[in-house]
Amino acid sequence: MVLTIYFSSVSGSRELKQQQSEIFQYLDAKQIMYKAVDITQDTSIKDEMRKRVGNPTAMPPQVFNGDAYCGDYPLFFEAVEDGKAEVFFKL
Repeated sequence: MVLTIYFSSVSGSRELKQQQSEIFQYLDAKQIMYKAVDITQDTSIKDEMRKRVGNPTAMPPQVFNGDAYCGDYPLFFEAVEDGKAEVFFKL
């Protein structure tokens, strides 16, 4: 399974940029392969992300392992703090 990270390359939110960066940095440091999908490239991608999450107002970053939804940044942060990142990413 390949991890898919939905993110936004265009955002005025410093917090959002930091959250996305933390997820990418974690995966890069652990040498975990992933596919980054930029929702700003096409509105259909954002719609796809929201449909997969099951929330019509979901915002990036959103993480999937194959078809399985892993979660968003708050869930990622909690998992890392608890030492359970592998569980979060469903690895």
